[in-house]
Amino acid sequence: MFEHLQATEDRYDKLNELLADPEVIGDPVKLRDYSKEQSELEPTVMVYRAYKKNAQELADAREMIDETSDDAMRQMIQDEIGRLEAQKPKLEKRLKQLIVPRDPNDERNVILEIRSAAGGNEAALWAGDLLNMYTRYAEQHGWKLEVIDASPNEIGGYKEVVCMITGRGAYSRLKYESGTHRVQRVPETESGGRIHTSTATVAVLPEAKEVEVELNDKDIRVDRFASSGPGGQGVNTTMSAIRLTHLPTGIVVSCQDERSQIKNKEKAMKVLRARVYDKYRSEAREHYDSTRKSAVGTGNRSERIRTYNYSQNRVTDHRIGLTVHQLDQVLGGKLDEFIDALILNDQAKKIEQADAP
Repeated sequence: MFEHLQATEDRYDKLNELLADPEVIGDPVKLRDYSKEQSELEPTVMVYRAYKKNAQELADAREMIDETSDDAMRQMIQDEIGRLEAQKPKLEKRLKQLIVPRDPNDERNVILEIRSAAGGNEAALWAGDLLNMYTRYAEQHGWKLEVIDASPNEIGGYKEVVCMITGRGAYSRLKYESGTHRVQRVPETESGGRIHTSTATVAVLPEAKEVEVELNDKDIRVDRFASSGPGGQGVNTTMSAIRLTHLPTGIVVSCQDERSQIKNKEKAMKVLRARVYDKYRSEAREHYDSTRKSAVGTGNRSERIRTYNYSQNRVTDHRIGLTVHQLDQVLGGKLDEFIDALILNDQAKKIEQADAP
């Protein structure tokens, strides 16, 4: 680990030299790339330097205490040794977190897909509630959420809704939301006051770049049809809606959000590219990591990850055993307590795997 950290510090110092080089300053591309790399390395280098300083000060203090006979001075040095020793494991833990390999998709935009599952109309309403929750969460982080395609039902819920969330770091936080979200509540249509359990599934996909997924025109069937709204409302009689079918994988994507056929096709292609990328990425991960059973970040769509209980004002994340009694706030987009805990749990598992012989 320390060889890696020293190499990181050496590279950071080299980048400082390069960024002061007039030739680099005059080259916008190099300047941008070197600046980005330096900013990514800086947190690790700062903590590593603090760790080295701690180690040096600890060694100096231990040497001083052996050479000092004055009791008051010895006590003062001993207190300093205690402070430095308490600081050391915290710095080591932080270093381990910083050197955990980052997910290369973390800074990407997100394709968010929400589908009603078990529970009929109540599941469709729950899918709508989840859409509202993620809309509020995106707003709190300064991200833009845009609905690409939706299949609403007659009572205001959704059978399926597909969105694009644009913003730096969106995937790094939302990727932990993939899975089955279960709600326990009394439906408005339930006259007997009985609690029903319904579910909706959430899929979070990183937006794929064109260079990563080659989609050949011959592999895509394009169907055009008229857009329609809920209950026959807002019907667009022009043939602007688009359905794309990726023949090699059978993946189908529709988009009718825009009145322009061209814009609908552009949006549909983004979703199609993300789904194809996710399929190939998942297959590759299963091939080399078939023994890993961690629920965090696996993208397992069928796994129940969280329960929202209305009668107890409770939300429980089953992957990490975290429960909060602030259901209204969570549904209002305050998800960071769960996501921060999931990130720490994921980092701990990766550190444990890295330390394993």
